[in-house]
Amino acid sequence: MNETVKLLLVDDDQELCELMGQYLESEGFKVTFAHSAEQALPLLQDTGSYDLLIFDIMMPGQSGLDLLQQVRPRITTPVIMLTGRGEDIDRIIGLEMGADDYLGKPCNPRELVARIRAVLRRSVRLQVAESGPDHLSIHGIELDFGKRQVLIADTELELTSAEFNVLAELMQAAGSIVSKNDLTEKVLHRKLTAYDRAIDVHVSRVRQKLAVVLPDSELIKTVRGAGYMLVKA
Repeated sequence: MNETVKLLLVDDDQELCELMGQYLESEGFKVTFAHSAEQALPLLQDTGSYDLLIFDIMMPGQSGLDLLQQVRPRITTPVIMLTGRGEDIDRIIGLEMGADDYLGKPCNPRELVARIRAVLRRSVRLQVAESGPDHLSIHGIELDFGKRQVLIADTELELTSAEFNVLAELMQAAGSIVSKNDLTEKVLHRKLTAYDRAIDVHVSRVRQKLAVVLPDSELIKTVRGAGYMLVKA
């Protein structure tokens, strides 16, 4: 990435923000801080201000989930949620509301940087590899890699970057099972770990959004113990 990546870190722990900010800036990121959801909202009026957002879930006043709920309908900027230990339900809710990934607190700064770069890699509009297609089409679903856009009967399907990549992987492998391990590595750029339901939630959200436009078609099948498969036309 040639341009400096701009991050917004929203966390009420000012000491943590300072320490995390120093590390992130040493890695080449430009970091802006807000210490509450109320402080963050004015900073998010311009949808193009930041390349990635990091929200702590547990904050006084409005939580990180409240903030995500308010901004997600109008911005597609990738979001990583920071969650305390034992907050599995909040993690799942965050993903269902459109977060791209989550990381437990206290977190290792190096792991946060790795997650940031992984999310950015899958959200940035990269050129498709020469060996791959520019477009995919199946069941009336038109997927454009260059524009990161999905159309069904000229209606655009609003997907987060993770959801787009889930659909792309399943469409490319239509008729074949894609394991949760493979889907996690290709979509989230990390290994699947025990009790990690992130990829399941992303698949579920893709299913829900497809069902709104194609209500009579169950296109994504769960193959118990194996993974997921998009039905071949």
